[in-house]
Amino acid sequence: MKNSSEAPRADLSNWLGREELRADRIDERIAQALAATLDVDPDSVKAGSELPPLWHWVYFTPKTRRSEIGPDGHPKRGGFLPPVELPNRMWAGGRLSFRQPLHVGEAVTRVSRIVRCERKSGRSGDLVFVTVEHTISGERSVAVVEEHDIVYRQPAPKGGPLAGERIAAQAEFRRHIHPDPVLLFRYSALTFNGHRIHYDHPYATQEEAYPGLVFHGPLTATLLLDAFREAHPASRVRKFAFRALGPLFDTTDFEVCGRLAGPDCAELWTDCGGRLTMKAEVAFD
Repeated sequence: MKNSSEAPRADLSNWLGREELRADRIDERIAQALAATLDVDPDSVKAGSELPPLWHWVYFTPKTRRSEIGPDGHPKRGGFLPPVELPNRMWAGGRLSFRQPLHVGEAVTRVSRIVRCERKSGRSGDLVFVTVEHTISGERSVAVVEEHDIVYRQPAPKGGPLAGERIAAQAEFRRHIHPDPVLLFRYSALTFNGHRIHYDHPYATQEEAYPGLVFHGPLTATLLLDAFREAHPASRVRKFAFRALGPLFDTTDFEVCGRLAGPDCAELWTDCGGRLTMKAEVAFD
């Protein structure tokens, strides 16, 4: 018999095909603020310049009223995304195709559509995966097509081993990252992400049982791709796919690493003391 204290399971099929349209502009001030957050010269970002790949994640931010925010800092369940009953929500990965660049100052639209909702069982219990397809268009035509994977799960057991994989490849380039709380706060502010695990240490450690503040998945992916672009500045990124394999926290420094896997592709990964927490592939010209 089902425990009466459990939250009812949402009928995920009702959310398949649901769409949402948002409009925005690639604001110069926001792009420069992200550049400063990533330790890039803000004056290198000007009106008309190309927006680096993945920097579009600081646009199309939510507009949820304060009264509609849940106790974890996220919007209350329901709305566009399904009201999944599992408490923890994380950015699990994604796949992106860059068809043409976006430009600072450009008017943009994003059509989002829920394309998959699946329940699965893992070592940590029940999981729900939701995949959202985003089609982002600039003033010319479609610029980015993205599939964004979200996972809902129970909290990991406190004090248990951290998830991740063994690092098998030898890096050809790497960059050291110090995940201090200011970096996490600034990225949360830029993305208007109210999830308290990224900036509220008592909440992250006491309510969600993490060992420290949680490093953002999209910020990790951005740092990985920026490290590749720094190592290969003449390359134009065409496709990017990434998958989160374990968490990163503000308690431990890590490195973003990579190597060429062919004439037009590269492998990227994070190295947190020998624990691989995110891996990615990039295709380029």
